[in-house]
Amino acid sequence: MTAYTRQMVFTHTRRILLEALESGEAERLGLDRGFVTAMPSPGRIITRTRSPFSDEVAQALAAEANLQTLAACHDPADRGLREAWETIVVTGRRCSEVIKLRLDCLGRYGGLPMLWHDQTKVGNYDAAIRIPEQLHQRLEARQRKTLAFFAVRHNRPPIAEERAHLPLFPSNQRNSDSRRPLSYQWFHRGFKAWLNDLDIGRWVPHQARHSLATSLLRAGASLTHIRRYLGQVSERMAEHYVHLAQSDLEDVLQHVWVAGPGAANPGEILTGDLTPLTREHAMAIAIDLGRRSTPAEGGFCTFQPVVDGGDCPWGLNCHSCDKFVLSGADLLYWRRKREQWRLLAEGAPDDATADYLHAYFEPTARAIDGLEKALAGLGLLDDALALDLRKPQDYFHRVWSTAFRAADLTDAGHDEQDQTTTDEQECA
Repeated sequence: MTAYTRQMVFTHTRRILLEALESGEAERLGLDRGFVTAMPSPGRIITRTRSPFSDEVAQALAAEANLQTLAACHDPADRGLREAWETIVVTGRRCSEVIKLRLDCLGRYGGLPMLWHDQTKVGNYDAAIRIPEQLHQRLEARQRKTLAFFAVRHNRPPIAEERAHLPLFPSNQRNSDSRRPLSYQWFHRGFKAWLNDLDIGRWVPHQARHSLATSLLRAGASLTHIRRYLGQVSERMAEHYVHLAQSDLEDVLQHVWVAGPGAANPGEILTGDLTPLTREHAMAIAIDLGRRSTPAEGGFCTFQPVVDGGDCPWGLNCHSCDKFVLSGADLLYWRRKREQWRLLAEGAPDDATADYLHAYFEPTARAIDGLEKALAGLGLLDDALALDLRKPQDYFHRVWSTAFRAADLTDAGHDEQDQTTTDEQECA
């Protein structure tokens, strides 16, 4: 018995017993409360982690000749084993989500092919993702076959009410009303036999999900985008799908900066919106924090001759200098500064003084807004908000090394304010 098996057995056994205790079923059966509460715990929680497919395995599992073998040799009744596997590979959906797809899961919106599925796994088919045209055509062919199977079994086409409940991949066993989809056991049995024929080692279908997430991250997608596409509840759940590519992107993130409030255009975002940087673009604008900076209050100085401040031609007026940059680790510092200036403005003796204070801090406020938008676009905003640099370990966090030029931040604040004003005018 493995540790994982022990965990699963004891966890579910304890759950059943506790539910019986709460519902009163244990008392009705005469099951002693002490026995229920004495049930051992599963111990240390063990999670299974899967690695993505290697390049050689991925090529073998996607080769046309091998896919034809999968359909011909391991799905003789033509129930859709190949189509289900290709859908898993292309969309990264869980195996259970694919084999339980409904017949009317396809649609076109604005000419784009979409796939509707039960992402929450509670029976709500209200999530759609875009799919390639080739997969859309293959699934359309599977729809026609499923309707033909129904017509052969019932000697008539399905009515509208029946069609709404038909699965795209119906089972051919114990399925008199044609509403029963294929089982995971059936799919796994055929998939495993196919792998044995290919002689490429032991793999499981769920690793296609890891492979897609890794490819998305390498292509520049943030964890936030990957989480939304894969249907994860949190970014923490998405992280273990992309562990292989995380180091690739961190090489870029550690050198991506935006500038501080003293620049000509404080708050201008790097890409103009919240889309993640491509690797090429990020490398082109990269600044080496270790070689070209000196720590300053609330950020870094990138004027190379400055070491201890003695050669600073601006008299250490960092916050008004275009050589001053903000890093992701400075976000909380500047948020506190913003609150301090707001309190000062609110306590001003007259409106003129309050307006002056607001105007004086305006470039800094735009830089802070731009920093937040840039960090959000890179999927680092939550990390930055959790990092207050009060422990030595925090200085080794990737947010510490993620800085942005203030000149690249200023338009972010402008864009957001302009959009808000436009929305308010449209509502009015």
